[in-house]
Amino acid sequence: MVFTRKNLDWWCERGMVFLFLAMLVFAPLAFGAAELWAQLVLEAMAAGVFILWGVRLWLKANRRPKILWPPLAWPVMAFTVYAIYRYFTADIEYVARIEVLQVILFALLFFVVLNNLRGQEETELVAWTLITVATVIACLAVAQFVTHSDRVWNVYSGAMTRGTGTYISPNHLAGFLEMILPLALAFLLAGKIKIVPRILLGYAVVALLGGLTVTFSRAGWVSAAAGIFLTLGILLGHKNHRLPAAILLAVLLLGGTVFVNHYLAKTATFEQRVKPSDPGTGANYDWDTRRLMWGAAERMWLDNFWLGTGPAHFDYRFREYRPTEFQGRPDRCHNDYLNLLADWGAVGGIIVIGGMGIFVFGLIKTWPHVRRAENDFGSGQSNRFAFFVGAIGGLGALAVHSLMDFNLHIPANALVAVTLLALLASQLRFATDNYWLQVFTRERILLTGVLALTAAVFFWQGWRGGRESFWLARAGRQHIFSLEGAALLEKAFAAEPKNFQTADDIGECYRIQSLDGGNDYRQLAQTANGWFARAAALDRHDPQSRMRSGLCLDWLDDHVAAEKMLYEAGALDANSYYFVNTLGWHYVQTGDYPAARECFIRSLSLFGDNATARNYLQICDEKLVERASGRPVLPSGY
Repeated sequence: MVFTRKNLDWWCERGMVFLFLAMLVFAPLAFGAAELWAQLVLEAMAAGVFILWGVRLWLKANRRPKILWPPLAWPVMAFTVYAIYRYFTADIEYVARIEVLQVILFALLFFVVLNNLRGQEETELVAWTLITVATVIACLAVAQFVTHSDRVWNVYSGAMTRGTGTYISPNHLAGFLEMILPLALAFLLAGKIKIVPRILLGYAVVALLGGLTVTFSRAGWVSAAAGIFLTLGILLGHKNHRLPAAILLAVLLLGGTVFVNHYLAKTATFEQRVKPSDPGTGANYDWDTRRLMWGAAERMWLDNFWLGTGPAHFDYRFREYRPTEFQGRPDRCHNDYLNLLADWGAVGGIIVIGGMGIFVFGLIKTWPHVRRAENDFGSGQSNRFAFFVGAIGGLGALAVHSLMDFNLHIPANALVAVTLLALLASQLRFATDNYWLQVFTRERILLTGVLALTAAVFFWQGWRGGRESFWLARAGRQHIFSLEGAALLEKAFAAEPKNFQTADDIGECYRIQSLDGGNDYRQLAQTANGWFARAAALDRHDPQSRMRSGLCLDWLDDHVAAEKMLYEAGALDANSYYFVNTLGWHYVQTGDYPAARECFIRSLSLFGDNATARNYLQICDEKLVERASGRPVLPSGY
């Protein structure tokens, strides 16, 4: 074969399509790509896509390629530039870097889809790939629910009574399925497909509904219903699809009512998740917990109004705003809009909300031209129209679900959302030619440089993160808190010297070993204290490393320094029962039993199921009685 500029361009295009489809398949199958190793794989695949696009820019037959730049491209670019700026000004470099790389990944993939996968053939490939993968995962979720299995590949999800598919969280599986279900419904009713694929598509819709049902995600159910009603509502407004859409809507409503009343409502999971429960459990607990997190996020944003706390900083800054009723670790805010404001501030919120308005305006402008394509066929069936309607329904469902969860921070779900968003934005080219930009040599050099630099950064991050993940995995197989594990963790820290959590874990290994009281216990405790100092320097908002440092100092009989370190930790997480326990333990070591007793009483008020506080409270009471009586308190039953 003679390789010409034209067929080399064709091969690069096919390579991009293959890699991108592979990403769409891999991400949801790899636990939603929520783990770091899966994100690194996604970034490596994306780097390949970026390189191929850079090559294509120089292989175009006319040597003056054009790129599509709709209005939505401006807020996407603006947020990316803002994210890079916030990385360089963030308090915690490690988490900011991981988050900003994700922003860059999805921003560039938006432009890749916009300019390389916008064709009808590629759009249909994307749609069918998503529907196929979602159907397989939904079937797996149903099987998990029926067999009461909580195993996902080689790990346990802990959700034995709910289907999770290939995700760990059933809520995130619901977020994935709710975006695909309207797409499948739109192709079923309005797509120009043959009878056999249409029958298979009907089975896929049933499987998707079943998978969504067994997640028992209430927000997922509501969001999926919103997406379905939006999709069917659009189709009901057109005579070509009115009757099928009305029939399907009636079937869904009647069938769903019968199914829920005669089967689903009788399951223990339904009673636990949906029916009213006592305060502090079940539905009330979920709602109350979310309200507490939202209140903390609001205060966090108001204290950092314009720029926010920093990329992915919500979880790390939450402890300073912790309500006394919430003793867990939230990870995210469980509301993508509030999380946006807390992390990125008003500047980030304005960019995103402005982008949403521009996107809706583009849909309105595109609608007549997409509708015309549907009317070009006598039957009114059009794959372009079906994708347009289904993608709108899918993104609408995600927008509703984002009020109660954080699906946009799950890479697999974010990837689907970005894909649908870019393909919908690309439809604007049918309405006007005003958004095509001629790319001259200077622009090609600039764009190629951006793509090459991003690919290089992703490969560098992959090498760095891959080595870290390798040593962390090996350390995880060692005996907990062993010196052998500490040695492996040190290798992980050498690969990624900005990860404060690894430094803290190394320090904890040495601290626990020091508690054995061997001849080298002081040296081990001092080594541990050094690692805790490193962790605190890498994350100045982390109370845990300071608490553990205080424990070390108490063990070394430096109680004054220990108290100072614990007060620093208290300023960062005063309402944590764990901190109050640690402070109480410190007072026990210094013999200040009245102060220790007050700490353990407060700890029990924060978290009643707290054996440490109960046991030490009993010790404090016995010591106080001993001091008052002047005689040792004999053990019970002596």
